[in-house]
Amino acid sequence: MNEKVPMTMKDIARELGISVSTVSRALKDSPRISAERRAMIQQYAREHNFTPNVLAESLRHSKVQPIKMIGVIIPEFTHFYFSSVLAGIEEEASARGYLIIVALSGESYEREVRICQSFCENKVCGIIVSQAKDTHRYDHFERLMEAGVPLVFYDRICTGVNASRVVVDDYMGAFNAVTHLIETGCKRIAFYGSAPTLEISKNRFNGYKDALLKHGLKFDESITRICDNRADAEAITPELLQGDNIPDGFFAVNDDTAIGILYTAKRMGFRVPDDISICGFTNGQRAVACDGRRSC
Repeated sequence: MNEKVPMTMKDIARELGISVSTVSRALKDSPRISAERRAMIQQYAREHNFTPNVLAESLRHSKVQPIKMIGVIIPEFTHFYFSSVLAGIEEEASARGYLIIVALSGESYEREVRICQSFCENKVCGIIVSQAKDTHRYDHFERLMEAGVPLVFYDRICTGVNASRVVVDDYMGAFNAVTHLIETGCKRIAFYGSAPTLEISKNRFNGYKDALLKHGLKFDESITRICDNRADAEAITPELLQGDNIPDGFFAVNDDTAIGILYTAKRMGFRVPDDISICGFTNGQRAVACDGRRSC
């Protein structure tokens, strides 16, 4: 089956026996074209479902006016946090006449590098990025800034690059969450966090440790785990909930992990929050969990 090729301004010009520039001016309602001819060209375009190619038009004028396109890099779609950030970016960009191009790094450094190169080649106005867990070198970000591409980090930032950042207070968020668990009676609190290579992970871990120390509780490395998703939480939590000296509280680096802990604890017969309390970190605030009815 033959695919229908979209009509172009060249097609309209050929059919009406006029120049492409005349078609372009008429579709933009330019007064340089007579009202009668403008109406005729516009009607023909409507009847044939013509839609102007905005990207091609932007490219034609890119030397005079930059393409109003912003590149956004997110690590993954699974977390509500990233999807909500993306919705906010799109809303603000649209209100100011910008389009966004979204790319998924999949937590891969190599893929992140390729995305940055592609965005730069496509002349985006700027890039908003939350770096991948796998990112250990930052030369691709430095190249963007050297090329004059504005760069903004959110959530997962790179401290080695002098760029704008949009972050929450990860340290204080974790400190407050653990303090809340302690104030509700928890004395042995497990920690589930992300890879320590990420700045947010370091800050949340430090907030967790300092809250323990402030309240006279000993830090126990045996109940800390690298875990930041539900699947892993469900896999490793049973081990911690077996034996005599089990945790009576859990601090989770995000809601997805907290849900995994919650599900596993209930499946193993624990009452939440009577037997175990759970706090998941949500955008810099202490958050979720307990039993689905109470918030921490």
